[in-house]
Amino acid sequence: MASQVKQIPVVWYQAASCSGDSVALLNTTNPNVRQVLVDEIVPGVHINLLFQMTIMAGQGAPIIEILQTTAVAKKGEYLLVVEGTIPTAANGMMGTSGEKNGRPCPMAETVADLGRNAMATIAAGTCASFGGVFAAEPNPSGSLGVRDFFCSRGIQTPVINVPGCPMHPDWLVGTIAHILLFGLHRPDELDDAGRPLEFYGVQIHENCPRRPFFDAGKFAKKIGDEGCLYQLGCKGPVSYADCPYRGFNNHTNWCIQAGSPCHGCTEPDFPDKLSPLYQKITEERLARFVLA
Repeated sequence: MASQVKQIPVVWYQAASCSGDSVALLNTTNPNVRQVLVDEIVPGVHINLLFQMTIMAGQGAPIIEILQTTAVAKKGEYLLVVEGTIPTAANGMMGTSGEKNGRPCPMAETVADLGRNAMATIAAGTCASFGGVFAAEPNPSGSLGVRDFFCSRGIQTPVINVPGCPMHPDWLVGTIAHILLFGLHRPDELDDAGRPLEFYGVQIHENCPRRPFFDAGKFAKKIGDEGCLYQLGCKGPVSYADCPYRGFNNHTNWCIQAGSPCHGCTEPDFPDKLSPLYQKITEERLARFVLA
């Protein structure tokens, strides 16, 4: 008799988002998205995706009801994935999704309700992790990353940040697989920003293929030149991710390989403290990052 497959309910909620991280997940290649959503992502465990705005066929009140009942019916059993930042200004009315009792339902209230009763929350992408471009100054929407939003509401649910603009699909699928195989990450498996060290534990500058140019003092003067891109605004010295040897788009390319400086999109300080993007980050600003 075949053993029963354990199902892990997952709710993927998109707050203020460009949907770039949803698109990134759809482009995962090994495993592909069908395998992630249909097969056993690890032996004996299957993900049961209950809600995902971009790819689900359903619509209207029956779908919104899933969000409103899951927090109660599956309390402590489901994994919440949040994509996008949480708008909090104007009592949350800067961003709404669906209706409750005939009134627009603020994204902030939905995330709070779902987050409070989830077994854990994954913040997918930089906006969900740290606020991202939506929270850039002057931030009129009062946007917050999930962890800061939970703190403001006294919500104790663990948050794992998987930043990137967009994130690499491997980072999310690998994080979920880790949870299914080993349980939630221990504190020593996350960095100070709440990112899994298995993906964000390496400095881009140290692993950059153009690092020899930096050591030799050979710097590009314009985009397209041979040489290190530090003088053109590369934020590799203050950015952490495994982009140099993972690559995006089916592992074929990444920003610096394509000739662009790293913009530091996986960092909590993106974009405000890393701007202007195409200007050299000064030694003074570098020192601030080191001291921080």
